[in-house]
Amino acid sequence: MSSKAAVVALTALAPISWGSTYFVTTEFLPPDRPLFTGLMRALPAGLLLVGLTRMLPRGAWWWKSAVLGALNIGAFFPLLFLAAYRLPGGVAAVVGSVGPLFVVGLATLLLGERPTAKSLLTAVAAAFGVSLVVLKAGAAFDLVGVAAGLLSALSMSVGVVLTKRWGRPEGVGALALTGWQLTAGGLVILPVAFLIEGAPPALTGTHLAGYAYLALGNTAISYFLWFRGIGRLSASSVTLLGPLSPITAAIIGWAALGQALGPVQVLGMVIAFGATLAGQLGPRARREPVPLTTEPFSSAEENGRKDSMDLEVSGVRR
Repeated sequence: MSSKAAVVALTALAPISWGSTYFVTTEFLPPDRPLFTGLMRALPAGLLLVGLTRMLPRGAWWWKSAVLGALNIGAFFPLLFLAAYRLPGGVAAVVGSVGPLFVVGLATLLLGERPTAKSLLTAVAAAFGVSLVVLKAGAAFDLVGVAAGLLSALSMSVGVVLTKRWGRPEGVGALALTGWQLTAGGLVILPVAFLIEGAPPALTGTHLAGYAYLALGNTAISYFLWFRGIGRLSASSVTLLGPLSPITAAIIGWAALGQALGPVQVLGMVIAFGATLAGQLGPRARREPVPLTTEPFSSAEENGRKDSMDLEVSGVRR
């Protein structure tokens, strides 16, 4: 496996893990506490990573971490949950699947990544595939919910592109950067959660187990892999891994909750997964011509040059 393939595979574990959030939330957590759930996902995970790395931001990275944490976590979670509550799950997932299109545009403006027909087509195909997987007939649309879903996708998209643009300070690893963002995002959610939802609910052992999974596997590890991937892949490649999340959620719903999974949903999975794979295939490297030179060289160098040219010519003739 090539180094890029390994990075893609590890980064893909993040959206795959996020696909389990719905199942864990409905089966293991107290109902109707989305903001508290977002808080319990982000803040404990962030504080844990900050404690493990023993690194705090320095200089401009105090405000950069706050901005990234607000975009990737603090604003994204509440908007996502608002969309989920105002819209059927399938509609919310389809609205959120436009994220790759946002990233293509933002990467052009902020990163200088020129959009290609391939990147646009794969983003549209991914959104279409997700719609086949999750969208049900007669689904209702709510303007507030749709706006929240679009803003959540935009928030995460801006966060992805700025994370790519700003990189990391020298000597700071992805684990520390993840801890800073999760902590900042959790602190953004904290007052909103208590203002809207009030005091925390009484928690059982099952609830604590669910929150532990969300904080550790679903957030701390997943976001570390996600931000690590952003640093090593193009912004469009990373965001096109996003459709793996609703695909995973649909598979878990079918396997664990007995939800229907018909031919249309399977076709949607194939289309979305194919778009995800296509988004990871970079353009074929072009072979640069050997520049001509007028510099003198020795007879040994001349013989080597001639041998090289003979091999190239013979290769073309074959």
